[in-house]
Amino acid sequence: MAKLKVTLVKSLIGRKKDHIATANALGLRKIGKTVEQNDTPQVRGMINKIDYLLKVEEI
Repeated sequence: MAKLKVTLVKSLIGRKKDHIATANALGLRKIGKTVEQNDTPQVRGMINKIDYLLKVEEI
């Protein structure tokens, strides 16, 4: 299965509560934090929801 490297590049301060919850569900709590996620439709949907806060790379 393909992997995605997801990095939080913008602050969560002042964002909608559901956007903050989505970032937290991905494992992103601080700016600069990077996590690896499996490339599934569920994860892609979460990334698309908050794409303006993230940098995404395929591994």
